Amino acid sequence: MDALTAAAAQALAAGDPIGALKRVALRRDPAALALRGIAMAQLGDWQRARELLRDAARGFGKPAATARARCLIAEAEIALVSRDLAWPGNRLNEARALLLSRGDLANAGHAGYLEARRHLLIGQLATAEQVMNSIDPVQLTPASLAGFWLVAAGIAMRQLAIPRASEALDAAASAATDARIPMLLAEVQRTRDFLQAPAARLFSSGRESVLHLAEVADVLRGPVLVVDACRNAVCADGKTVPLGRRPVLFALARALAEAWPNDRDRGVLISHAFRSQHADDSMRARLRVEIGRLRAALGALGGIKATARGYRLAPHGNAGVAVLTPPIIDDHAAVLALLAEGEAWSSSALALALGRSPRTVQRALRQLAAAGKAESFGRGRACRWIAPRMPGFPTTLLLPPPLPDG
Repeated sequence: MDALTAAAAQALAAGDPIGALKRVALRRDPAALALRGIAMAQLGDWQRARELLRDAARGFGKPAATARARCLIAEAEIALVSRDLAWPGNRLNEARALLLSRGDLANAGHAGYLEARRHLLIGQLATAEQVMNSIDPVQLTPASLAGFWLVAAGIAMRQLAIPRASEALDAAASAATDARIPMLLAEVQRTRDFLQAPAARLFSSGRESVLHLAEVADVLRGPVLVVDACRNAVCADGKTVPLGRRPVLFALARALAEAWPNDRDRGVLISHAFRSQHADDSMRARLRVEIGRLRAALGALGGIKATARGYRLAPHGNAGVAVLTPPIIDDHAAVLALLAEGEAWSSSALALALGRSPRTVQRALRQLAAAGKAESFGRGRACRWIAPRMPGFPTTLLLPPPLPDG
């Protein structure tokens, strides 16, 4: 590496893309093309950055396999930042394996961190943790180490492990300070601020309160029987009954919880659970069957008592009942939570992250756009969706992870 190329690389490592371009903007050798691609990525021109990195990889050729793998990792990072979540992750795994075999532990570790970050974005927490455990943080550069700890903090926040998230953020702040990159420091501070942002609303006995993430964790581990509309589950005393694949049972549980300590009329329960306004004998019989299933599903968490006009939740002991909902009430709150991060998303990436069909997500985006809550730019495959920044609204990192289907 000549002096100009080395100086450009140092400028990029310090977060100075303009300084790097001043040194290599007119050069066409593979190393300069790769540095130009990284600089353009830092400036936000992702399409041009990808073109330059691919040109650099072709220029290096097959003999320079290590350099080609580094270009691939840079392209993977661009795909991640631009929310191209369908980018083939197996190519990143191959590049990481090659770098490990060649002794380039720092870049191999960076590739692992990128893989874990992608799994975190699409809600695969167990896989993200497994990848993180395979990385030795000592081998990472300060900039990569800051990203590593941010991913660790994100996993802990999704698992409601608040002390562990705080420790990871402290480590991320220390690494970002060592890296001396202002954008990294800002990202760490923004993530830290989310710990104090509203994460959910709690409704209990006619009262409403807004909870931070730590308070959500305390409520879910406490004695109160909580119908969790963020994850479609019922929780109490640290135990959880997932109802993600039993929407009728969850609708009944939520309707009963919203009425507690009073009972809920059978006609209202039929309307909530079956979307029917006619409470005839067949519907009442069906309601009795579903109430029995819900009673069995709740098990030790609580019971359901029949009353003259309907049914009432009966938590064990002196425990109360509460309903936990997302911080905003909207039919498409999950889509808004992802858009609220401030990144531009494609509809296909949103579908992958939410585990929904592309058509469902596209329909939700059109409805949000009609309501002025989302807007798009670009056309065709280049179309991206964004939302205005919502003060105090948490990103998807704050949402609890999806529970196993019950």
